[in-house]
Amino acid sequence: MTDNNNPGRRKALKGVAAVGTFGTISTIGAMGASASLPAAAQGTPARTTPRVLSATETATLEAICARLIPGDAESPGAREARAAEYIDRSLADFLAGSRKAYAAGLAAVEAYAKSAKGAAFTALAPADQDELLSAMEKNAAKGFTPNSAAFFNLVRNHTIQGTFCDPAYGGNASFVGWDMIGYPGLRMAVAPEEQRMSVKPKPSRASAYVDANFSKGSNHGH
Repeated sequence: MTDNNNPGRRKALKGVAAVGTFGTISTIGAMGASASLPAAAQGTPARTTPRVLSATETATLEAICARLIPGDAESPGAREARAAEYIDRSLADFLAGSRKAYAAGLAAVEAYAKSAKGAAFTALAPADQDELLSAMEKNAAKGFTPNSAAFFNLVRNHTIQGTFCDPAYGGNASFVGWDMIGYPGLRMAVAPEEQRMSVKPKPSRASAYVDANFSKGSNHGH
């Protein structure tokens, strides 16, 4: 969590996130097979009213996500991908077991911010937010159950999922996560000209669920 304002640091952070994410995305699909999925996820979706989190919790979570994968002049980050919206939506479904952890953890973040910096987490400068998140990551922040590192890792993992997942799950808005790492999207068929290493694939900009082979009733684990 050090020096997130450095452009090179942001690129590295996004790259590491991407490498570790796609194995997770297939798991999301398997876990979310019973989730209510839209027929498609194209364009810029309208923001939705939080399903589980309160307005205060949502604001705190969005601020945390924005520092974990920060946007910069070159590309958007977790805030623009609406990772927090993905988390809220998932807490109403296949991540419901994490709801209590988020309620306690987000309250602890605000209490810790006010104790350490004298203001709400959302009111702090990015450098101060990073300082608090670094303390959480190192398990040095007090007031968390079971500990700050556990909550930091929970939010980090879900932020990565929400930034790079299929948009049908509520994150990766406008495909900014896929654009960030150069992932072109689902390909059911690949033309010869698209198989050349020197050719950058054209983004399909479509959720997998627009294809009949990936319907709500499909076995997402395969």
